[in-house]
Amino acid sequence: MIFKDYYKILGINNYKASAEEIKQAYREQAKKYHPDINTTNKMAEERFKDINEAYKVLSETASRRKYDRMWYNNIGKKQKVNYEESARGTGSIFSDFFNMFFGESQNKPAGQKEDKKCKKVAIKGENIETQINISILEAFYGSEKKISLRTLNGKMKTFTIKIPAGIRNHEKIRLVGQGKSGENGGRAGDLLIRVQIENDDKYKLEGIDLYTNLYLTPWEAALGTKVTLNSINEEISLHVPQGIQSGETIHLKEKGYLDGKGGRGELITNICIMVPKTMTEKEQELFKELKEVSNYDPRTIYNKI
Repeated sequence: MIFKDYYKILGINNYKASAEEIKQAYREQAKKYHPDINTTNKMAEERFKDINEAYKVLSETASRRKYDRMWYNNIGKKQKVNYEESARGTGSIFSDFFNMFFGESQNKPAGQKEDKKCKKVAIKGENIETQINISILEAFYGSEKKISLRTLNGKMKTFTIKIPAGIRNHEKIRLVGQGKSGENGGRAGDLLIRVQIENDDKYKLEGIDLYTNLYLTPWEAALGTKVTLNSINEEISLHVPQGIQSGETIHLKEKGYLDGKGGRGELITNICIMVPKTMTEKEQELFKELKEVSNYDPRTIYNKI
């Protein structure tokens, strides 16, 4: 039995070719040797059958792995042959080589005439990808969005997309069968919607942690205080320790974004101490008194660090 070089039949020199490269090579070879185009070439029909046979094997992961294993472990590269050398039984769309090693003989019953039009391998349609932007609140609680896309015939089509609660940033939602049409009876591709979660003025999302700012007056930071902090889904009574500094953070566990396992990340509050730009006369007097009685000099302390 002569070993058939399916890669060579498809015009592929790289035996590590990707699935997409194999599909593209098949399309080019099938178009080139289609019997309807090569009506005067008697070998075109046989070549076209070999092209379909090669694609059937190389496009499926299991059969390609089996073929490569036979190639490298048992046959080697000494018996590569041209497509003309392949033997094919009467009425069969697959060669004897294919039937022997892959056990998928599709010979027609004796006496039945072979259809002049060769059987084509079904090719799945290409996927279409797009992006949708949602807010952190929409991602946290889940939502329903509509997206309109222009189809290949130029018409607009609207899709309703259900955003599951806790979806991760850049995660893709798949709408099966809403991509490009398949070829030779293959099923349509899918529509993949990439979800982009947008930060807002209140929250920033990093992984499963939420970041927010907590604004304090100088006296709250100096004396310590209790504040009510609005998290994404509840109010939290937060104790701010005495002497906290701008840029320090307070971490609240299980108050962040959903982790997909029944838990949550952290809510991380960034401390921002705000000084009033305008003050009453009384406030100015109190600050002047504080200046007179206080020996605190941050420049002296931090310049030594």
